[in-house]
Amino acid sequence: MVRRVWKIYIALILIGASLVLGFAHIAIFGNSQDLLFYLALDVVFVPVQVLLVTLIIERLMAEREKQVLLHKMNMVIGAFFGEMGTRLLKDLNSFCPELPELSQKLAISSDWTAKNYKSAVQFVSSREFKLEPSISQFKSLRDLLLSKREFMLGLLENPNLLEHEKFTDLLWSVSHLTEELEARADLDSLPGSDLAHLKGDTRRAHHNLIREWLAYMKHLQSAYPYIFSLAVRTNPFNPQCSVVVNE
Repeated sequence: MVRRVWKIYIALILIGASLVLGFAHIAIFGNSQDLLFYLALDVVFVPVQVLLVTLIIERLMAEREKQVLLHKMNMVIGAFFGEMGTRLLKDLNSFCPELPELSQKLAISSDWTAKNYKSAVQFVSSREFKLEPSISQFKSLRDLLLSKREFMLGLLENPNLLEHEKFTDLLWSVSHLTEELEARADLDSLPGSDLAHLKGDTRRAHHNLIREWLAYMKHLQSAYPYIFSLAVRTNPFNPQCSVVVNE
């Protein structure tokens, strides 16, 4: 109600100012016909002016909403990697015989550029890395995923992620892997064909994790250098990294 009254006051003040200026023009120049002519001319183009202003404001608001949504999505993605993504990626990397090559290609540092990230994404997209987890590692992975199930369900219910298809794919692949592992009460007696199926689900989750981790690291480097510094010092592809700052 207060805001509506404030707007009415502003409107009355502006209309009053126009009337005062109009009468002042007539008093000074003594020519009301020219004033009425230009007033009518302005009224003719009012619809076009309204259209242009509406389009500009609409575009600015859409861009603003897009930036706000992007910020919210990046916060959710950051929460995922902080809560479980980085640890899950580290665990999955321990199953990978090709980890040394991955570590070399994904040794992200503060001097990485957009070109480095593009090259890393192309490398990951062109390869399918083998994962050879043991039964005990599958069990540990299942325990981790089940302990984070409630957190994962909360992320999947977040409406902001509807605009981020790739990250949603990551969440679904991790959720599917959780369900596959939970559905098998006895992992020790699984036939080779079923183990191969589980490895395929694990590779899918691993691939999606790497892809989204690269996008997340790129975002942190440009937007939050202090968080990026910690992420580099906890790089899941570098077994020798240390969170302790030595320099």
